[in-house]
This record gives sequence, C-alpha cells and structure tokens, in this order.
Amino acid sequence: MASLNMTLLLLHIVFITFSYSEARHHKHTYKGHKHAHYPPPASGISVPPSSQPADAPAYNVPSGVFDILSFGAAGDGIVDDTDAFKTAWDSACTNTDSDTSVIHAPGGYTFMIQSTIFTGPCQTPIIFQIDGSVVPPDGPEAWPQNMSKHQWLVFYRVEGMSLQGGGRIDGRGEKWWDLPCKPHKGVNGTTMPGPCDSPIAIRFFQSSNLTVKGLKIQNSPQFHFRFDVCHDVHIESIHITAPALSPNTDGIHIENTNNVEIYNSVISNGDDCVSIGSGCYDVDIRNITCGPGHGISIGSLGNHNSRACVHNVTVRDSKIQLSENGVRIKTWQGGSGAVSGVTFDNIHMEGVRNPIIIDQFYCLGRGCNNQSSAVFVSDIVYSNLKGTYDVRSPPMHFACSDAVPCTNITLADIELLPAQGEMMLDAFCWNVYGSLQSLTIPPVSCLEEGMPPQPILETGIDRC
Repeated sequence: MASLNMTLLLLHIVFITFSYSEARHHKHTYKGHKHAHYPPPASGISVPPSSQPADAPAYNVPSGVFDILSFGAAGDGIVDDTDAFKTAWDSACTNTDSDTSVIHAPGGYTFMIQSTIFTGPCQTPIIFQIDGSVVPPDGPEAWPQNMSKHQWLVFYRVEGMSLQGGGRIDGRGEKWWDLPCKPHKGVNGTTMPGPCDSPIAIRFFQSSNLTVKGLKIQNSPQFHFRFDVCHDVHIESIHITAPALSPNTDGIHIENTNNVEIYNSVISNGDDCVSIGSGCYDVDIRNITCGPGHGISIGSLGNHNSRACVHNVTVRDSKIQLSENGVRIKTWQGGSGAVSGVTFDNIHMEGVRNPIIIDQFYCLGRGCNNQSSAVFVSDIVYSNLKGTYDVRSPPMHFACSDAVPCTNITLADIELLPAQGEMMLDAFCWNVYGSLQSLTIPPVSCLEEGMPPQPILETGIDRC
C-alpha cells in the first residue's frame, strides 16, 4: 500500500507539473485586444484523488507537491483546517527544490478555513490545486470575533500563481444575506440598523501573472472574486453561482487592474456578473454566459466626486439572459475622468430588462443632486447586439450628463425585440452624440449626430 501511495503521489507531481509547464510557456500577447489562440474550455484539470483515508496519520510527500492532508488537515468540513493550509502555503512559498510548487487539496474532502491571507512573493510559481471543497465558518455568528469580516481568502503580492482544479469553493453566504441591514430584508426596501460587513470570498491584491481556471465558486457572502492593483490576469472555464436575490454577490470585480482576460465561463448571481471599476484598462471578456443577475457593468464610477478612468475594454461573443441589465456604463454625478475605447460586440440578450444602458445619473438614494462635472463617456461601440428585452424599460437607455455629453457612441446591427407581446418601446436618449452605422430595431432617432458644440465639449471634461 505504501508503494502504491508513493506511486500515485509521483504521478501527481508529473501530471500537475506538466500542466503548469504548458501554462508557463503560454505567453500573453495582449496588445490592443489581439490575443494568442486559446484552447476550447475545459472542465478543469483532473488529478487522481488521494488514496490516503481521512483518519490516516500524516505522511511525507516528495518535494514540489504539498498535500494539505500531510499538514494535518482533517477535511471533514467541521474541524478548522486553517493552520494546515497556512503551513502548506509557507512551505510551498519557500520551496527551492523544484521549479514549481503545488499545493493540493484532494477530492473527497471538505476543508474549513477561517479568514486567511496567503502572502508572497514566493520562491517559485505556485499551483493551488483544489479538487475537494473549501468552506468558511457558517455565517456571522460562527465567524471568530478577531477575524476580518471584509474578506475570506486573500492572496497578497503573489507572482505567477494558478488557482485551479475541479473542486468547489462555497462561501456559505445565506446567513450573511439575511442580516437585517441587507436591502431585501427591510420594510418596503429599507434597511435596518446594525453591522453589515460581509466578506469577499476570494481577493487578489497587488499580484500579477495570475490564472484562475476550472473551479466552481458559489454563494459568496459578498463579491465572489475581487482583483485590486493586479495585472496580467487570466480567468477561464469557471462557474460562479448564487441566488438571483443574493445582495452584492458580484461574480468578478476588478479595480485598478489591467491586462485582464475573462473567457469561457458561466456566471449566475445576484449582482453584476462582471464589474469593472476605476483604474482598469486592457480588459477582454469573451464567451461569457451571464445571468440571472445585473449584467456586465463598467462602474459605478466617480462616487464622492472622485476621479475615475477606464479604457480599452471589449466584451464579445457572449450571452446575457434573464438579467436586470445587459451591458451597462454607470457613473455618479460630480465625478471626473473618462470611460473610453469600449466595444460590446456579438452579444445575445434573452429577456433582459435594460439591454443597453449608459447612466450618468447613477444614484442609490434620494439625495443625489445634478452636478456640473461628470465622468466623460466617449468612443463606445455597440455592434451585433440582438435578442429580446423585458418591456418594462426601453431597450436602449442613454442618460448622459447635462454638462458633459456622451460622444462618439456608435450603433451597428442592433435588433432588440419585446420578449412578450408586440409593443415595442422607443430608445431613450439624453445629451448623447454619435452615429448609426445601420438601421436599428428599435430605431434610435433620438441620437444626436456628430459632435456637440466645442465650448460645451471642453467644459468640465477630464480625459484621463
């Protein structure tokens, strides 16, 4: 039996290291959204489950592979396995005996981890291979008082890491969503007083050359993924799910992050499938199935009179279904900066309430005043967007600032029909300038052709 175990572990090393070696030799060719060809989506890398029974004593593994069980993890979903994960990470991070370090959470086990920060930089690239299940403490009452309630699993200053596998990360968010401070719990949409902190499931901070692939992530208390101050991020073939009414459960949120690729994934949740915050550029989103949820959003930007810049974003070859919004740009009044160079291409809508929306009057309360400054929105292309919309709202809604018009808005091959009945709503436009490259359904007769007068265009605009 010992010989068989050692043979399987050696096969682990060869298989995972070979997989990583292929990934290491893939070079990003991100220049103006021109990419290397990626293979079709995979169901995740399959690693044979550990043959070690749950009640067996800890065992040694060859250098390069750090099996969580060998560091004392119980894997029963009840006993706290945080120390085992932290020790495995520290050992892998300081490993110099191999070109790649592999942390393996094997299938057939459920590991319970407290709020934890995994810190780099490390001596070698790390593959974090999750084939089992990973869960946090079950709700606010079980969350230790000395632990952060803002985040669960944090990766800080890591370089060249891959978070992958065929396993599941379950945020156990139900009890967090039911806090009385959450929007859907109060009377008539109001909220009740009390603490409202809810953890982000997975956060990468100040990290680079990251890959997330093959995993299933579900029921985060708040955002499922958040990337802050990162670059060179590749996300592929992941599946994110949460109930449609779960509050603030964005699938993937990026902030001050660039060179991002999000491919071949399914996201169904209670907020934005993908949300793009300030400081992001060179973002390519391709072959995403989104919804139910709130669609794919740039913003919100410019809150509290802040400066926000987003440019060079492409969303293409995707499907948005049964969602509150389709593709959206949302900014607060009083902000500054710019959103520019955005393309939405070949997107199918199915039963979406607001398929195309620019909202420069975004406001979550009643005390939002119209202000003379705004985030400048320009050079936005909508091409080959087709499908059906919920007839409660106009299928195209362009609400641009009174003082800072939206400019160079281009529409081509737009065909949006009512999901039910024959009543077709007109597009809505306010202070928006651009061009129609072809006839649209419905017609967009409210779009102003050309450019606004130069004195208006130059007033209050910060182009980043």
